[in-house]
Amino acid sequence: MRIGVLTGGGDCPGLNAVIRAVVRRGVKEYGYEFVGFRDGWKGPLEGLTTPLGIDEVRGILPRGGTILGSSRTNPFKIEGGVERIKESLASAGVDALIAIGGEDTLGVATKLSDLGVHVVGVPKTIDNDLNATDFTFGFDTAVNIATEAIDRLHTTAESHHRVLVVEVMGRHAGWIALHAGIAGGANVVLIPEQPFDIDKVCAHVEERFKSKYAPIVVVSEGAVPIAGGDMTLASGELDAFGHVRLGGIGDRLASEIEQRTGKESRAVVLGHVQRGGTPTAFDRWLATRFGLEAIAAVHEGDFGTMMALRGTAIERVPLIDGTGELKLVSAKEYAEAEVFFG
Repeated sequence: MRIGVLTGGGDCPGLNAVIRAVVRRGVKEYGYEFVGFRDGWKGPLEGLTTPLGIDEVRGILPRGGTILGSSRTNPFKIEGGVERIKESLASAGVDALIAIGGEDTLGVATKLSDLGVHVVGVPKTIDNDLNATDFTFGFDTAVNIATEAIDRLHTTAESHHRVLVVEVMGRHAGWIALHAGIAGGANVVLIPEQPFDIDKVCAHVEERFKSKYAPIVVVSEGAVPIAGGDMTLASGELDAFGHVRLGGIGDRLASEIEQRTGKESRAVVLGHVQRGGTPTAFDRWLATRFGLEAIAAVHEGDFGTMMALRGTAIERVPLIDGTGELKLVSAKEYAEAEVFFG
């Protein structure tokens, strides 16, 4: 049996750990052969392949990014895309495909599965917004990076009596902001699920200064104000999945806070730093277990499924369960962070 593997969407710490686990178990226990498809769905669309065996996965466990490359290619937006993928898989002698990705990549996998392609999905996203799984790998690394940044920013904010606004990733879900904000002792956390009142934000900033400490405001890139509640865009261009490029809410918020309070304010945008570099131990552990279960699902012919963490167990769920609806921060979970505002 020959198995294809691809990684799609934004890069994420732990992708290489999945690839390694899939290949190691697939070769050693099942005697399978593997082929890597380069650059996400672009690989099977254009027949871009690379050898993938035991030698190719040695030493990649601690490496960030993906040795297979990635892209945001959407075959359903390309004329004849699905037919080209089926032909490419047949030409490469691929019997089944393991797709590692987030909402968009696994959304394509779901549609292909419905069309008869033998696909198994592995969920990844630093945003932790895929349904049906308690956590996705990459999230823990992103939160740790953001928390360390907040820890460092506390001291410089206090030294200069400034407001520091930390913009983190999170288009529709504020999990990174919530976890890093609580862990880093932020004074305000703003997320997409809860439109914010700029007057209340400024009140929290003033309250913090009264304690002789400087405030840290953590904001998701997709957060919006109650008044004029549109996402702040870096550009109006759409990617292949119809997403606009976000960016700028940190600068916008810092400027507004300074104008309203008279306190010097600066924005720090963590950006791609959050999803680059070495994965944490938790993300290596989770990604490895996802990979081991994914190749077991292929071996058992359990296609159209996605790996999920439920408590401490790795379970299989239908692909549509993970991609049909985003997992968002609830009002109750956000209320836990609000206790520390101001």
